[in-house]
Amino acid sequence: MRVTLEKPVEEQLIELLNQPGGYEPLGHLIGINPENLTTAGKIDYLAALEKQNSWLTSLIQRATLAIAGSEPSESSDLWEGVDESEREDVATALRLSSSTAQIRIDVARVLTNHLPATCEALANGDISPSHATLIARESTEAIKRGISTEDLLIIENKALAHAEFHTPAQVGRKLRTLFAQASPESFEEKVVAARDTRSVRMYPEGDGMATLIALLPIEDAQTVMLSINSLISMRDRRSCSLNSKEDFGNHQSLDNRNIEMKRADALAEICGDLLARISDDYQPHRRPVSINITMDLPTALGLADNPAELNGYGPIPASVARQLSSDAKWRKFITDPGTGNLLSLGRESYMPSQSLVDFLTARDRTCRFPGCSQPARVSDIDHAIPWEEGGQTSPENLGLLCRRHHRMKTHDGWHLESFADGSCRWISPAGKEFIVPARPIHESA
Repeated sequence: MRVTLEKPVEEQLIELLNQPGGYEPLGHLIGINPENLTTAGKIDYLAALEKQNSWLTSLIQRATLAIAGSEPSESSDLWEGVDESEREDVATALRLSSSTAQIRIDVARVLTNHLPATCEALANGDISPSHATLIARESTEAIKRGISTEDLLIIENKALAHAEFHTPAQVGRKLRTLFAQASPESFEEKVVAARDTRSVRMYPEGDGMATLIALLPIEDAQTVMLSINSLISMRDRRSCSLNSKEDFGNHQSLDNRNIEMKRADALAEICGDLLARISDDYQPHRRPVSINITMDLPTALGLADNPAELNGYGPIPASVARQLSSDAKWRKFITDPGTGNLLSLGRESYMPSQSLVDFLTARDRTCRFPGCSQPARVSDIDHAIPWEEGGQTSPENLGLLCRRHHRMKTHDGWHLESFADGSCRWISPAGKEFIVPARPIHESA
């Protein structure tokens, strides 16, 4: 089907909406300026572009599998897991984290190997990439448990029909119901197996905030909430008891926090108490677990209000930084005034070996592999040029690598060149080069 160019643009859009994905309809859309369309035309234009985006996503999945293969790769090497090299090839090429790259590979494999109707719908633009990804994810466990091809085909077709008028989240709920109805016994097993997916993750947000997500079995989630609510109740009772002994006209303290604020504060207090109790016994890299803040001296002294840097997050206001550091231990950082790259640490109170560890932790802050955000405090100290090959134990030759990327460098053919400013160059087994710039101490790693 071709677009009738003699027709008005908005009628052309109607024709484009009825065409499958392809380079010709995409070329027509690129030549249209949406600013010149009516409101209805702009909506049709957006919908037509999304249809072409689905087609492009199907091509990206084909390209991903061309690198990763249609089946997971395994190695006889003790230190390598599934898709170790392929995952990093995809991750570095697209500037993705390793986990995101693996998700892309897994989704592409499930769709290609088991869900042909979904692949076709995606390539035609009948469903969005989000729909396709969700159908693949919800089908993965059923495929692992050995669902029959016939049952999977029936459920897939029902999900695609549901997707025509429903969001990805609604299609996901529909799929979970269909799989549970198809095999109640497997559903029971799935609930048991789901306990192994429990996790806690943190995602930095704006304005000095972060989202903390805990995926827990229901009984553990109840325990966490009971602990939080019990601490709130204890604090409230103590506050009422104190107030009852005071002159309410002069000393009554007003707590304007809502219940969600109280829960957040209670959770932070519970975790802070734990860190205080274990500080003498748990010291990665020979330092207690701590919150690390970097700010310039005038700001620390209250003479300026420049934003400070919270390690692992980013900028925080000067007032918050001064409050957090009011009773903290201080270390002196010496930085290049032009670049902000860390040059040295104050060494007055540390043994040289510990000072070097502190320097590397402060300089690198996270694993040095492209896109990896594993914090330095749980990473290995690595010689870029191995010690046994003449490598020096020096800031130029040392850096922090998470355990997985350390093993990849040692056993999987990745080559690392380290430079004096903390930057480094990685060369993949395929010969691709990736530069990791130096990390100025006043910027997010």
